[in-house]
Order: sequence, then C-alpha cells, then structure tokens
Amino acid sequence: MRRLFFTFANGPPGVGLLLLRLLTGVAVVSHNVALLRGEAPLGLALSAIFLIGSGLLVIVGLWTPVAAALIAASALLAALRHPPDLWYFGIVGVLGLAMSLLGPGAWSVDARLFGWKRL
Repeated sequence: MRRLFFTFANGPPGVGLLLLRLLTGVAVVSHNVALLRGEAPLGLALSAIFLIGSGLLVIVGLWTPVAAALIAASALLAALRHPPDLWYFGIVGVLGLAMSLLGPGAWSVDARLFGWKRL
C-alpha cells in the first residue's frame, strides 16, 4: 500500500535535495535579476520575471517538479538562442531536469502540503 503514495526523501538524501534546490534556484534567480538590471527588451524582461518566479518556487520547494521542468525547458531554448552561454544554460537545464525528476525532498513546502499526515 505504501508504494501508492509519493514519499519525500529524508535524512542525507533530503539534505542533498535541499542543496540541489538552493543551487538551482539561486543560479536562476541571480542570472535573471542581472538581466533585469540592464536594458532588456519587453519580451526578455517578461521571461526573466517568469524565471525568477520559477526559481523562487524551486528554492522554497513549492510545485517543484513543474517549476523545475519549466526552468529546464527555458534553459534549453536559451541555449539554442545564445550559443556563447552554452555551459551556463546546459548546467541549469540539467539541474532543472534533475529537480523535476527527483522531487523536492522532505524539507520543502510540497512535503508539508502533500506529505504523510498523522490521523
């Protein structure tokens, strides 16, 4: 019966997922805040604001698989548009994909909202 429910990694794997979430979110937020500080066109500014929101969701662990998948998809598109920044977008894309597949871990808002409950 336990296999029917999604579990959130606890202990050392949970700490690893927390660190992975923080690294991914901080990288995405800091890069897009730097984009907004410059003279960005409207389309790029809206994309940066969207990615800042996704990065913040990943940091706190709310809707992590969805937000991380959006980060991974946008990193792939950005890598195709900006080949000089290929390493950055490749790393962020792989981090986003990993977060999307692994989930948020026990220390997240998702775990508090959707984790095991005591009856």
